Amino acid sequence: MPLKSLATFALLALFGSQPGLAEERQLPSELGPVNVVTVAEGLRNPWAVAVLPDGQGFLVSERPGMLRRVSATGELSPPLRGVPGVFAVGQGGLLDVVLSPDFAEDRLVYLSYAEAGDGAAGTAVGRGRLSADSRALENFTVIFRQQPKLSTGTHFGSRLVFDQQGHLFIALGDNNDRPTAQALDKLQGKLVRIYPDGRIPEDNPFVKRAGARGEIWSYGHRNQQGAALNPWSGRVWTHEHGPRGGDEINIPEAGKNYGWPLATHGINYSMLPIPEARGKTLEGTEPPLHVWEKSPAISGMAFYSGERFAAWQHSLFIGALSGQALIRLHLDGNRVVREERLLESLNARIRDVRQGPDGYLYVLTDAPQGRLLRLGLASE
Repeated sequence: MPLKSLATFALLALFGSQPGLAEERQLPSELGPVNVVTVAEGLRNPWAVAVLPDGQGFLVSERPGMLRRVSATGELSPPLRGVPGVFAVGQGGLLDVVLSPDFAEDRLVYLSYAEAGDGAAGTAVGRGRLSADSRALENFTVIFRQQPKLSTGTHFGSRLVFDQQGHLFIALGDNNDRPTAQALDKLQGKLVRIYPDGRIPEDNPFVKRAGARGEIWSYGHRNQQGAALNPWSGRVWTHEHGPRGGDEINIPEAGKNYGWPLATHGINYSMLPIPEARGKTLEGTEPPLHVWEKSPAISGMAFYSGERFAAWQHSLFIGALSGQALIRLHLDGNRVVREERLLESLNARIRDVRQGPDGYLYVLTDAPQGRLLRLGLASE
């Protein structure tokens, strides 16, 4: 079987009632032991996971440019056909993957990826129909391009999330070109809101402003690698990397400025201040909902609303790359009241986290031999 080791097969024989899944270990948490199960391994720097309905498995994007289907029992497909070519340089490559809200009827899959052009690169988003045999994306069409293209390999973002009205939000990075996050004629450092076919909603905040891009929902963001829909409020939340310090969570509102690079809790990697920064907060910009003064390098985001593990209700889970953990934030409404860090003993960069329809959490580790993990509380 491709990409499965003999050690994995030994584990398959020893653990679990579900064929093909290997019990990794139990790890401690404040709410009792967490069962960690390896669903699949041998993934090349996996970036995002989408859980297919009705036990059909998963779609996993690999940053070098492959999209794979993982069966419910962990078998990896060959790379799917019909996936666009990507700019796989630095942080660039094949990035987010999400299913259409009407996937059961239309089988549409949305991808974000780094795309080259004009001597640099930017984030693009497109969609294609998953074939009946799940081996290809058919009729892939680009619906959005970040303009202008300014990246040489950094700060693409990007996450995709649908709201309850069917709008598609695209969380974008600043391409490591700080001033562009404040420029309304550019799509760097923005949260974008479009229709699923790429059209711009007439009620977007800057549609009628001369010199501004109509796609923009909010601006002043640095490098957004997390976005999720709060199931209780219906609001889209995003998070972004700070520089050295200052990773933050926001609940972006239409037309609002979230500060970067004028307001930040971080400094440059050189240990010098951000040249444009005027302080941690600035009148006329929105302060973050939550901030980490020391950056865990956050990526991926999932609210937990499942019934399987009641103790996780009203938690927000976020992956940490340099922090090598899965962060659980306990929420009281929009307030973060407690934080704990899970999976630290795995010594793995956590790139993505999603809640499955079965109530388990599914987590990707970012490595040349990355894994898809399933998490659940042992006590429930």
